[in-house]
Amino acid sequence: MNSDNLKRIAVAAAALAFGGGAAMLPGSPAWTAERPLESAFGASPAGPAPQKQKKGTQPAGVFVEEHGTFQVQVDGQAAGTEEFDIRPDAGAWTARGNAEVPGENGTTSKVTGKLELTPDGAPLKYEWTATSPRKASATIVFEGTAAKMELRLEGAQPYTQEFNFATPPVIILDNNMYHHYAVLARIYDWDHKEPKTYAVLIPQDLTPGTITVEYAGGQVVDGQKAEVLRVKSADLEIELYCDPSDHRLLRLEVPAAKAVVTRQASKK
Repeated sequence: MNSDNLKRIAVAAAALAFGGGAAMLPGSPAWTAERPLESAFGASPAGPAPQKQKKGTQPAGVFVEEHGTFQVQVDGQAAGTEEFDIRPDAGAWTARGNAEVPGENGTTSKVTGKLELTPDGAPLKYEWTATSPRKASATIVFEGTAAKMELRLEGAQPYTQEFNFATPPVIILDNNMYHHYAVLARIYDWDHKEPKTYAVLIPQDLTPGTITVEYAGGQVVDGQKAEVLRVKSADLEIELYCDPSDHRLLRLEVPAAKAVVTRQASKK
């Protein structure tokens, strides 16, 4: 079996692992493996290993510790939830997500993601798992301008793939991990508010691409003020509504798909 055939099998395996049970958000960059984001791109060097941080302090950088829950709706119907947590970890930052997505025949798929980042937002390591319809997991390790992924699918041999990048930064935007857009909102340069093109990797599609993020001004949504970022690829447009005071992600919309992801109010 040649390498091209093996890669096609791996892509199909990843799609099977998520397509049958973990319904991706229609219109999202990772909606289907047959519609990857276009264009080759360069990725971020991981940089030197972060120094161990003293307990109780936060490393300097673009992130702020936060946690919350996103509620997903498609055409007004519930389509899943995600609990997430972003916090400092030994001089770096860790962003975790746990999503529950309605599947076929009343089943629910559980998807998890753990993204380790430098304080300025460069990815160091990413791990994801899914439970339905078949157990699957993968690990991607970034080193310099390269990344190596190992995909593991229940009942199949592990598959590895390497990605080589040229231009930082790289943004991870994975299926059902909406907090990755919260990470993107933190990385964006709000001081200058200029359009910015980012390299993007969708691990479950095994495909790199690019997105452009541009500032779209202020709006009021559901009585709440927000600053809007418009995320564009070759065939998609996503709007991120962020808190003007600290740029927390409050809401995500994919207008063409009638999809809305909203941050739930914190429990007292």
